[in-house]
Amino acid sequence: MVTVGLLATLKAKPGKEADLAEFLASALPLAEAEPDTTAWFAIKIDDATFGIFDVFPSSEGREAHLAGPIAAALMAKADELLSSPPDIRTIDVLAAKL
Repeated sequence: MVTVGLLATLKAKPGKEADLAEFLASALPLAEAEPDTTAWFAIKIDDATFGIFDVFPSSEGREAHLAGPIAAALMAKADELLSSPPDIRTIDVLAAKL
């Protein structure tokens, strides 16, 4: 059962939309390797806006994810790919079907 999650919204720099989409897709194996990441989605909202939505069974799993390799890789690429800092929100899951 999942109880908490993250919703991160990412705005690509002009001309970097495809690079950001590729970066997000390439992070899937890293998410798959995290035992407490129950579900992980890289999404495209519009031509320049992307996101990551993921859910966890506990706050500890969420914190481990935030301290993990996906977050580190995103922050390392932020200046190159993003037009503004990522908007990362912690969320509580009210109901889920996985």
